[in-house]
Amino acid sequence: MRRVAIAERSNWRARAAEAGFRFHTIDGAPYWDETAYYAFTLRQIENDLEDPSAELHAMALDLVGDVVASEELMERLAIPAPFRDWIAESWRRRDPHLYGRLDFAYDGNGPARLYELNYDTPTSLYEASFFQWQWLEDQRNRGALPQQADQFNSLHEALVERFAELSAQLPPPLYFSAVGASEEDQGTVAYLRDCAAQAGLHGAAIAIEDIGLSADGRFTDLDDVVIGSLFKLYPLEDLMREEFGAALPGSGVRLLEPAWKAVLSNKGILPLLWQRYRGHPNLLEAHFDDGSALPAGWVRKPLHSREGANVAMHMSDGRWQESEGPYAGPCIVQAFHPLPAFDGNYPLVGSWVVGDRACGIGVREDDSCITRDSARFLPHAIVDDAPAGNTRIYV
Repeated sequence: MRRVAIAERSNWRARAAEAGFRFHTIDGAPYWDETAYYAFTLRQIENDLEDPSAELHAMALDLVGDVVASEELMERLAIPAPFRDWIAESWRRRDPHLYGRLDFAYDGNGPARLYELNYDTPTSLYEASFFQWQWLEDQRNRGALPQQADQFNSLHEALVERFAELSAQLPPPLYFSAVGASEEDQGTVAYLRDCAAQAGLHGAAIAIEDIGLSADGRFTDLDDVVIGSLFKLYPLEDLMREEFGAALPGSGVRLLEPAWKAVLSNKGILPLLWQRYRGHPNLLEAHFDDGSALPAGWVRKPLHSREGANVAMHMSDGRWQESEGPYAGPCIVQAFHPLPAFDGNYPLVGSWVVGDRACGIGVREDDSCITRDSARFLPHAIVDDAPAGNTRIYV
């Protein structure tokens, strides 16, 4: 794994405009950054990222049944009591899921270490799926990358295939929703809506704040049409706290991601994974924070937190780093395992699972050991000296 400087495409902003990628710059700061890319070998991708992602995904799914069957574990994960039966029933029905992202610390040597699962509202999808692939093609065409350079990226095809599988499982009508004023979330939802349409599954768009509630407890659109299925790029734990949240269990709406993802999007899944698979090479030691003695290096995270907010990091050498944010409540502690540093840049590898298949990565980079919402997205490439015929192409 290497960080390689490369000239930007002179027309990349025009390419972004053509593709509808409007959130490449956020609050005046670059989010999309193609002044460098991360180079991987095929072995690193296949052995250290793809295979462990599939294994960890299966391990996490194996825990869901135990959690939803246990009041003690639901309590430990701070899942509100009025929603527990609803979440458990969602799992018993095996309500279908779409996608998720596993975040890894990885430097190209040794096993990738799982930081957390983003299994309810994972973002950075469009740029990982479409725009970095376009970057790869353009850089190959202009000779900045070798013709055999590749990318671990079959995300778009996997999403279209998955939506085709879901088409018979989601009660109509289907709606796609996010906060109306969030350009990034709206861009992600528009991309997913397009993927679904390519699979023949057509859904309408609605801002999350425009969803209404009928007299009989059904969620409705602005024309009072009852919503059958709802893709919502909005945290389920927040939705459960909203004024209409109490109506969720009786509303009959089918959520995507499903209600049982509340178990896997919770940081409490990390100590549960460690308890069951203690010593697994891709896991970091993790425990529920009960005030007991901690190892020399540790990281504290709230059960419900996102984008690196409210993280407290006590490094092995005694240094501290903390991030601000809106999250509180019960926490976990995880063994400190630093991100690699490339000239003051700290990359986090997000490994995507669509359905149950690992099918791509995206790299976000910060100038801090904590990956925050201001982190940049950099493309990646597989630049491998393996013999011809030994290369697997991801298209």
